Amino acid sequence: MRLEAAARMDVFRKLWAARKLIVVVFIPLSLLPLPLIHPTSEACCAYVLMVTAVYWVSEAVPLGAAALVPAFLYPLFGVLKSSEVAAEYCKDTTLLLMGVICLAASIEKWNLHKRIALRMVMIAGAKPGMLVLGFMCCTVFLSMWLSNTSTTAMVMPIAEAVLQQLICTGLADGHADSETVEAPEDDSAASEKEEDNLDKNQLELLYHNNSSVCSKQELTTLSEVQCCEGNGVGLEATSNPTYIRHTNGLLPQVAIEFPNVKRIEARRDSQYPTKKDHMICKCLSLSITYAATIGGLITITGTSTNLIFAEQFNNRYPDAKVINFGTWFIFSFPIAIIMLVLTWLWLHFLFLGCNFRETCSWSKKRKTRREMLSEKRIHEEYAKLGPISYPEVVTGVFFILMTLLWFTREPGFVPGWTSLFEKKGYRTDATVSVLLGFLLFLIPARRPFSSSCSSSSCRNTDAESDPMAPMITWKDFQKLMPWEIVILVGGGYALAAGCKVSGLSVWIGRQLEPMSGLPPWAVTLLACLLVSAVTEFASNPATLTVFLPILSALSETLRINPLHTLIPSTMCVSFGVMLPVGNPPNAIVFSYGHVKISDMVKAGFGVNLIGVVVVMLAISTWGVPLFNLNEFPDWAIARNVTGGL
Repeated sequence: MRLEAAARMDVFRKLWAARKLIVVVFIPLSLLPLPLIHPTSEACCAYVLMVTAVYWVSEAVPLGAAALVPAFLYPLFGVLKSSEVAAEYCKDTTLLLMGVICLAASIEKWNLHKRIALRMVMIAGAKPGMLVLGFMCCTVFLSMWLSNTSTTAMVMPIAEAVLQQLICTGLADGHADSETVEAPEDDSAASEKEEDNLDKNQLELLYHNNSSVCSKQELTTLSEVQCCEGNGVGLEATSNPTYIRHTNGLLPQVAIEFPNVKRIEARRDSQYPTKKDHMICKCLSLSITYAATIGGLITITGTSTNLIFAEQFNNRYPDAKVINFGTWFIFSFPIAIIMLVLTWLWLHFLFLGCNFRETCSWSKKRKTRREMLSEKRIHEEYAKLGPISYPEVVTGVFFILMTLLWFTREPGFVPGWTSLFEKKGYRTDATVSVLLGFLLFLIPARRPFSSSCSSSSCRNTDAESDPMAPMITWKDFQKLMPWEIVILVGGGYALAAGCKVSGLSVWIGRQLEPMSGLPPWAVTLLACLLVSAVTEFASNPATLTVFLPILSALSETLRINPLHTLIPSTMCVSFGVMLPVGNPPNAIVFSYGHVKISDMVKAGFGVNLIGVVVVMLAISTWGVPLFNLNEFPDWAIARNVTGGL
């Protein structure tokens, strides 16, 4: 009996190990009768759509590889010509992404993100409540322009340094947490003593440069996390680093190395100096991943799902000139502000309690010794950056210039700068981003007419050996360019084109006619709840790519303005915040070991509800006049009449 049981277990283990291969082979074969029994264009397109969707959701093959399925199945089944499918894999958003990547590479290369983050935290102070709010604000701001994943990977080392200062100080002085001290007028003597403590408690934050990215990737707008040297604060490269590995198996290995090895075991056993310290660590860690998600909602380039929506919407409704950088920002910025405040209040209530006077006071007289040391540590890290360098100034100017040109291209309420040109409709947001990104390859990183290269302006480059070395190189661009995003988004466009040509979208719309009795807000709410539930377990871009054609057909059938369902669904697909597999920022934060899955579920459930409620509030209030949601628009009527996707 034992031998038989062992043999069965061995078979099960082998099957489990080969589960992805089984899915890859079994799914196409099991669905093959559909196009064979019904050899119509709709059935063939549905077959390709289902196979691709299952591959995306199950992640049996990499997401980018699964996105190539339409490239060979559509021609084989006679849905689209090979040349027509190939044309769908490179669109205007690809150029937009490439230009933004150039700016992101310059921001990361010259450490502008560190300067922004540390400055905002310095303004907030070291009180737990204000510290969390400060980190959330800087994370939201960075995530507007960088990917959610890379933003989390940048900010977490800074937060970890502050948290470890709290922990190390608490281990050295168990009663310090309950003591308040008067802010000394002359603290030179105290500074020397505190400096000794800081030297003893110095920590190293190490990223594994060659670690694999999370298995369930949120393919964010700018880049997947590449745990490179220089992304954190106070990073030191060592030849033989010691890594603390976690068993979630979903994320790049993040290592935290202490001078005192005994503290590692205490850390993993959650033996923090006090329960309050542990709660602060949980609150700050989770706040960063939630803030990264919130920041990605604000701009059309903030995350890949926004780009997927914009491109598919503009392809489906070419006459609808309503979605651009400006209109999206006007709609989403209030959502982000409200979500930021409510999420901060929710996390504060959950982990820090309701004593806001104690945790949010800016009074120096109420600061504990540990909070003063934490502030000192933050100021020291900022001082290490030195004075602002010439490349940082250039990057900041390009950053502001790109934003202004996006806003003023077609603001809507006044003529934009595109009205200066005779031919209309030729210039898009991609034109601006590619132009400025191209200039970054030309502008020298050294100040003009400068006889010598300062250390701050020559770091991370060959500017010292080559006086004409540019702001970024092609290697800098390649390091951040997420080609998998390009392929995945192209696969979504190919699926949409197939549905349009085959007439599958019309068939789907007819099947949804029984829902015509529901009011628009009910349809939108059901769509939001559905996509936010699915995205907890499936890739955000894949989920949205599958749902967008269905929701578009549903809106046309029910004669609801398509924006009424598509915009909320696009935003809610980013709310996969309850599990480490929900998105890579969750996984990165989970890898630091401060939070458990139960903490993420409890906090994430509240954030998910906050997000759905705020998005529904927005689409029902200021979204109505902004997008004219009370009427079924002419561009949707024309699309509905022609029966295209």
